[in-house]
Parts: sequence; C-alpha cells; structure tokens
Amino acid sequence: MVRPMPLTPAVSAWNPSPLQDRVVVITGGAQGIGRGIAQAVLGAGGSVVIGDLDADAGKACLQEWALPRRSAFVRCDAAREPQAARLIATALKRFGRLDGLVNNAGVADPHVAPLPQLDWDEWNRRLASLHGAFLCSKQALPALAQAPGGGAIVNIASTRAWQSEPHSEAYAAAKGGLVAFTHALALSEGPQVRVNSISPGWISTDAWRAPQRRRTPKLSRRDHAQHPAGRVGTPDDIAQLAVYLLSPQLSGFVTGQDFIVDGGMSRKMQYV
Repeated sequence: MVRPMPLTPAVSAWNPSPLQDRVVVITGGAQGIGRGIAQAVLGAGGSVVIGDLDADAGKACLQEWALPRRSAFVRCDAAREPQAARLIATALKRFGRLDGLVNNAGVADPHVAPLPQLDWDEWNRRLASLHGAFLCSKQALPALAQAPGGGAIVNIASTRAWQSEPHSEAYAAAKGGLVAFTHALALSEGPQVRVNSISPGWISTDAWRAPQRRRTPKLSRRDHAQHPAGRVGTPDDIAQLAVYLLSPQLSGFVTGQDFIVDGGMSRKMQYV
C-alpha cells in the first residue's frame, strides 16, 4: 500500500515566515507597489533594502516601519549602472547576503506623444523599467546564485504587456520586454536562480505614497464593477504573490512565468 507523503510546512498558513532571514532588494520600493512588497517581505520575516529616487519617501518608510536592523534605504536610479551597482553592494555590505531581487522601478505614466512626435529621450525614459531590471539583475546574480535554497528575481511588468491604449507604445514595449526578459533569464540562470514576473492590472496606490502625498483613493462603483473580482486592486494584492515567488519553500518549482493579477479584468469581453 502506497502511503501519502508527510505534510510539509511549505504552506503559508502553517509557515507565517516564509522569508525568515532572507534579504531582498526592491527597486522603486518607497511608494506604491514597491512599498507594498517591501512591507510584505518584512511581515514574512525577511529584511529589505529599498532603492528609490525619492529620498523623503524612502526615509519615511524606515521611520514608519521602525525596523532598523531589517531595513535600509538607498537613493538611486536603478537604470544607471553605477547606481544599480551601489544598491546591490549596499545590501551585501549591510546584510552579508542577497536572496531576492524585485525589479519594480520605472515610470508609472504609460501615455506619451503620438509616435511621429515622440522623441528619443522620452522613449528611453519609459524604458527605464527594462533597463533597470537588466542592470540590477546583472549586479545581483552572483550573490543570488549563492543564496541558500536558490535565489529569486521578480520583475514587475504590467497587463499593458498584453493589451494597450493609444499612444502607450514605449510603456508597452518596456513591459513586454520585461516579460520576455523574465523567461529568457530563467532559462539562463536556473536552477540556481528562479525568475518570474507579475503583470498587475489596475492597482490603486494613493494610500501607499509618501506621507505628504498620501490620500484616500477616489474610486467609483463603476471602477470596481469593471473587475470580476468586484474591486480595484491594491499593492497588497501584488505583494502577497511576490512573497510567494521569493520563497524557495513556497515556489521552488516555479520559474520563467508571468502572473497576471488584475481581478479578472483582462478576461472580460468589452463591447462599445
């Protein structure tokens, strides 16, 4: 008679600290989705180094979290190689190891001028999320490959990698590039490092900004009703999946995948 395998603790309900003692770098980590992920990592027992251009927002995070032994902030532009290198070096110097990287930094506004009027600098600015993911991954990979249980990279893409509005070509190219970068890097770096991406849909970040810019989201019933899940998303919806993907216990057999988290909105047929 075949006996069932014994139960393991690799289920979050039984293992409330799936990132215990693990160190994660999060770019764009001082506000919005990045901040949500940072807080979730801390809640799961990990330590974080957040990189962000907004120094006030970064310092506010450290003050509000009040976990000086498990959190640090580096003011940096992840899309510039010397600054990306400094971010990763700071994490290694501070904590002596690196287990995870979340490439989240980038320009949030997807809209640009019509393509005939779009200049090179503005195009490049929208591609910062792709450039930053390349540069930070390049700097982090040697350390991630040494992480106990294997390292993990999570790239924050967008449903705009799969669907679009007019005059969003640069943003769509950046996010589509992130999805492709994800599965290519997963094949190159496995099994030592797993690489996955998350494609958020409509995520309300008003309550997750720096304190002086924080406000209650103004969302209508119609906004929520567009989603089969019945509501607009929050950074915490993305953060919980990020924790799963960063944990070798929970997602050790998951790599090279893109996860759409949009409350089902992209599956809903739209008619004019």
